[in-house]
Amino acid sequence: MSIVAEAPGFFQLFSDGSVKRFYPESVPHSSEESLSPNGFKFKDVTIDPSKPVTARIFIPADQGSKLKLPVLVYFHGGGFCIGSTTWLGYHHFLGDFCVKSQSIIVSVDYRLAPENRLPIAYEDCYSSLEWLKQQVNYDSDPWLRAADISRIFLSGDSAGANITHQVAIRASRNKDRHVSVKGLLMIHPYFGSEKRTAKENCDDAVEDVKMNDLFWGLSIPEGLTRDYYGCNFEKQLDVSAAEWSAFPAVTVYVAGLDFLKERGVMYGEFLAKKGVKEVAIVEAENQPHIYHVFQPESDATRLLQSQMSKFIESH
Repeated sequence: MSIVAEAPGFFQLFSDGSVKRFYPESVPHSSEESLSPNGFKFKDVTIDPSKPVTARIFIPADQGSKLKLPVLVYFHGGGFCIGSTTWLGYHHFLGDFCVKSQSIIVSVDYRLAPENRLPIAYEDCYSSLEWLKQQVNYDSDPWLRAADISRIFLSGDSAGANITHQVAIRASRNKDRHVSVKGLLMIHPYFGSEKRTAKENCDDAVEDVKMNDLFWGLSIPEGLTRDYYGCNFEKQLDVSAAEWSAFPAVTVYVAGLDFLKERGVMYGEFLAKKGVKEVAIVEAENQPHIYHVFQPESDATRLLQSQMSKFIESH
């Protein structure tokens, strides 16, 4: 049995189809309420035990006089192949952000490729909205009693931003069945295509492109190319002009040193061209891809949290 694909430090794929995963530093799953010295509480819940799909809920320890809080549903990145809401960087970024934004955060752990290729991640993450509405409507979880499901925001980084886009399309088609999505906060979105961008063709992007091609090759349906609709947003032809016009407000956060920056800018321009009424692109200069995960307490991350908080407050 030989290794046929590998992301060093994260996983090895063997010739028999089995996958060996390696896990970075994390905050372990716990169904018990935990209090962070940073002023937030968190616990893990099961959304669908049959798959399984789980989530970590973050709430401010002190909600002040607010009776209702907006809800941000977050999808982690990792090229659809790696990542978890339990990773230390995500845990601290999202916990601190729930305090800064005075919001409830539901951070979803979905099934990963290559064991579970797209569109499974989209389906898993969309199911989190169904679960959220049921929990609130039936008062099933006391942590969600303060959840204002008329003010739902979707967010994610890298592949999680890609998922955010797909979940938003599905949610906009089922408004009566689920929740009201007010806005999307797309952090360093992960898209692609068979045609390379100028940055992807640069000599200094060779290793990044190689790793991205690996992740795309392991995550899109077998036999398809990077022009699959989940990779190339321009190939998603089933969204009508009326649906684009009714699409939620979008802010795309890009990083100046991220070789995927072009993809994020292209995505924002694509939405505006399609008639999405509110689209903004915000750049963090001199910052790399997903810096907020690797440096959750940096000044750049604090600025990002402030920018995201203002977006939520204004919608």
